[in-house]
Amino acid sequence: MQKPIRLLPEGNPKTGFVPSSLVAESDFTTKDKTETISSFFESRDEKISVGVWECAPCREVIEAYPVDEMMTVLSGSVTLIDAGGSTQTFTGGDTFFIAKGTPCTWEITQTLRKFYMIAA
Repeated sequence: MQKPIRLLPEGNPKTGFVPSSLVAESDFTTKDKTETISSFFESRDEKISVGVWECAPCREVIEAYPVDEMMTVLSGSVTLIDAGGSTQTFTGGDTFFIAKGTPCTWEITQTLRKFYMIAA
């Protein structure tokens, strides 16, 4: 029987944070190339995942966002630039959603820690 899962900004106390490699090394914009993830849930079919992700400053041009993702920024800052050049900056406490297929530029300006829920 599945119980509700409390997400903790410090990550999953059972598994902690582990290295992540979603961002290409060449996309980091400082000497810090730290990227970590802490998973709280993954569905059996691996289509839904929930956790905490942290990443040093970087800038990625994304032709088509690969998943549907809802995020809540815990700390840091990320600026999204849409295909038309409009920008939105998200900081601690902000929640936002990016639909699969969305073209955007993703720019982390201060080390970002976020809760995420991904639907692949």
